[in-house]
Amino acid sequence: MPSHAQAQPEAQSASWSRLLGSSVRAALLVMAVSGIAYPLLTTGVAQALFPHAANGSLIERQGRIVGSALIGQQFTGPQYFHGRPSATVAPDPSQEGANIAAPYNAGLSGASNQGATHKDLSEAVAQRVAQYRADNGLAADLAVPVDAVTASASGLDPHISMANALLQLPRVARARGLSPDQVQPLLAQKTEQRTLGLLGEPRVNVLQLNLALDALQPATSAVKE
Repeated sequence: MPSHAQAQPEAQSASWSRLLGSSVRAALLVMAVSGIAYPLLTTGVAQALFPHAANGSLIERQGRIVGSALIGQQFTGPQYFHGRPSATVAPDPSQEGANIAAPYNAGLSGASNQGATHKDLSEAVAQRVAQYRADNGLAADLAVPVDAVTASASGLDPHISMANALLQLPRVARARGLSPDQVQPLLAQKTEQRTLGLLGEPRVNVLQLNLALDALQPATSAVKE
């Protein structure tokens, strides 16, 4: 008959085995639920209820994907509405470890992370204000919308404020040989109201507005090839 001293290690071994077995089963259950069941459930619900948003809110023209309603694009021509500044960057191919400016680079989303009192930020905003006034033929003392001269936290914001769009409207109309009255209804049509009537401010998606402008009067392609 085994002694008490011999039985104690066996009992401890059995206890550790049960504990290990319980831990493994719990880990497998959590992995199955969070790694398989939950993703499949949320994906299925998203595809069933709002497939367009679930697949990236992609915008197609003539069978070709030209962008996403969720990610801004850079426009520089006077015939287009311009989006917010973007502080995103990309690796510099000519210098290892360095970055170069790459507006609206979704692969490296982010802001400059410069504080409100940072000298570089103040200088950049001042330059943007001067450029914005020059591009749109505005008086030197006219207030400029904040979103026209500051980047969003992600650097990918696809929207601009109505105040920003309205100041750009005369320049866009003039570049296209249209009157502001011809462009105004299109701007009103593309305006998105406050979310749930409470959150945020009225805004306009720049890519969608520029595509609508090209549909009204074709110009140089509004999207990147």
